[in-house]
Amino acid sequence: MTQPTNIHPLLAERWSPLAFSAKPIPPDVLSSLMAAAQWAPSSFNEQPWRYIYATIDDAAAHAQLLSCLVPGNQAWAAAAPFLAISVAHNNFTANGQPNPYSWHDVGQATMSIVVEAMHHGILAHQMGGILPERIRELYSIPANFTPIAGLALGYYGERTQLPESMQAREAGPRPRRAVDETFFPNRF
Repeated sequence: MTQPTNIHPLLAERWSPLAFSAKPIPPDVLSSLMAAAQWAPSSFNEQPWRYIYATIDDAAAHAQLLSCLVPGNQAWAAAAPFLAISVAHNNFTANGQPNPYSWHDVGQATMSIVVEAMHHGILAHQMGGILPERIRELYSIPANFTPIAGLALGYYGERTQLPESMQAREAGPRPRRAVDETFFPNRF
């Protein structure tokens, strides 16, 4: 598939690398990434997202968060200078009722981080391969919150730094379903 030309370059050029440089993300840029999430839209302005994060500058914290990823993700994410776990608050604050939109809203906040990161020349790799029970235990996550996904952020590294089995995947195509297989006018 060729890269689309009718969408913003930050979206068209977005991809999920495996090879990250260990170069730290400057603190002012990290602040802007966090602000991007802060301003994401959410149902009833609930802002149900929370992020546990660690930077490569704190080796112990980075290693602990890395241990919350499945082994296949640990193999490449160890080099990423910023790791995070998104967590959703499961209930509305105002009335305690279940918030059926919380995961959707966490996704919007994460995509806001991803787009802001791209603006700064930083790439992101979102991952479902996390260990939710380990996250709950290590970070004392309350029952009314759910660990959702992992996020690695950083500058692009060298594909050759990856295990050989991952190098082909890194250079592979980014197939996408056709628009008419995703959007249906007045039908499903």
